[in-house]
Amino acid sequence: MIRSLSFAAAFAASCIALAQPALAWEAVEQVRTYPVSGQSGPELYKSIGENGPVISGNRRTIAHTTFKLTWRRDYKQRADGGCVIARNIPKLIITYTLPKPLGPVPAAVASSWKRFYDGLAKHERVHGQYIIEMVRAIEDVSVGLSAPDDPGCHKVRAELQRHLKRLSDEQRARGRDFDRVEMGDGGAVQQLVLGLLTGR
Repeated sequence: MIRSLSFAAAFAASCIALAQPALAWEAVEQVRTYPVSGQSGPELYKSIGENGPVISGNRRTIAHTTFKLTWRRDYKQRADGGCVIARNIPKLIITYTLPKPLGPVPAAVASSWKRFYDGLAKHERVHGQYIIEMVRAIEDVSVGLSAPDDPGCHKVRAELQRHLKRLSDEQRARGRDFDRVEMGDGGAVQQLVLGLLTGR
């Protein structure tokens, strides 16, 4: 088990982090679509059920958010034998998967489809924001993270992995809680589906 840093060690680590210029980064957000067909709201929704992205087993969903995250980390071995993470720069690509009709839909359906699509996109971008916030939290906890008596930086790597698991679990829990509300009775996604089916 890694001991907590002393005040002096923590202060030294923070000074190292402050000495490095902050490198700005932006998440890359992209939209992928899957084809659906139909000339009415119910037909389009039926096609979504048949063609939506698979999330587990044979279960399909209406829309989905995934991400790819890689890091450029700079581990510094200190003269006293300790190790510190001096920089941790993320590269984050978020992909939103949404339905798209294969061809034009009747004018009477187009407006309800647009409301449905825009609402789905808004919902998925909340998931994207949760992912961005997780990555920024990883940055905050990792830059300056250090461990004493750590040749090869094995201890600090293990400590980082514990933080990564905690923050990943928190992000997934936030996403599940958000979906539970949005997809529950009277929730925003439920209302979007109802609007598409009824043309409202």
